[in-house]
Amino acid sequence: MVTAVFTHPACILHRMGAGHPESPQRLEAVLQALRAPEFAALEWRDAPRATEEQIARVHDARYVRALLAAVPSDGLVQVDPDTAIGPDSGEAMLRAAGALVTAVDAVAGGEVRNAFCAVRPPGHHAEPAQPMGFCFFNNVAVGALHARARHGLRKVAVVDFDVHHGNGTQHMFEHDPDLFYASSHQSPAYPGTGRADERGVAGNVINVPLPPGADGRLFRAAYQSTILPKLEAFAPDILLISAGFDAHQADPLAALALNEADYAWVTTALCQVAARHSQNRVVSALEGGYDLDALASSAKAHVQALMGA
Repeated sequence: MVTAVFTHPACILHRMGAGHPESPQRLEAVLQALRAPEFAALEWRDAPRATEEQIARVHDARYVRALLAAVPSDGLVQVDPDTAIGPDSGEAMLRAAGALVTAVDAVAGGEVRNAFCAVRPPGHHAEPAQPMGFCFFNNVAVGALHARARHGLRKVAVVDFDVHHGNGTQHMFEHDPDLFYASSHQSPAYPGTGRADERGVAGNVINVPLPPGADGRLFRAAYQSTILPKLEAFAPDILLISAGFDAHQADPLAALALNEADYAWVTTALCQVAARHSQNRVVSALEGGYDLDALASSAKAHVQALMGA
């Protein structure tokens, strides 16, 4: 079976203003990188819109309706100090969440081996009733709860290697012992959450804060000593990855020092756990990454590892 890429042109049209780091060029760089000859075996699929019902498994339904109703016909609507809605943002939000839903369907149904959702806006900061940190709907959480509701996959894990802690995903998961969230992230850094003592109701939340300047050695040690053993013990039925590439040494918004080899390594390690416990069911979603060259090369390394799993 093949690795599939789920994306949609609408995800490029979302804009939050000139000079904003979460720009359309981010996704364009990733898509261009994945069109290279070495990725000829990828299967490309369009992401549908997520339905309100699918999104409302993790977000308050009133919030979903209000957010979509706030989409302007022109200009920008500021919903957070660094997060804005433009005329094309609503369609992008729905397609980004929909990518996770349909990728879960394809992987759980045995149509593809694993999947990468090349989408924006990102999602892991989105709270149940609050947009923040460039995020509106929590795409991976929507996919996770869809895996349970549609496919009966009770134990769902999300591993997040974005440089910023996924506060929204943690808050959506921490009270359910059959949902697992693990994050490696820089600390101190935005959004200020993700302490090591935040463990969830059943030890189902694992946070490994890394100090500014931490390199691949410390990153890999965090996974080998803490995250991978905890994920192994949880034994998920499906694994979702919040694949942010802003821990790269070239990224302008943070201060970790990872490289492409580190992203390939962690992807392979996560897929090995999924092979033992999850019938290889892995769905990954793009989160952060703001240096275009580093983002493109890191996404390539990540998807190559998925293809080799």
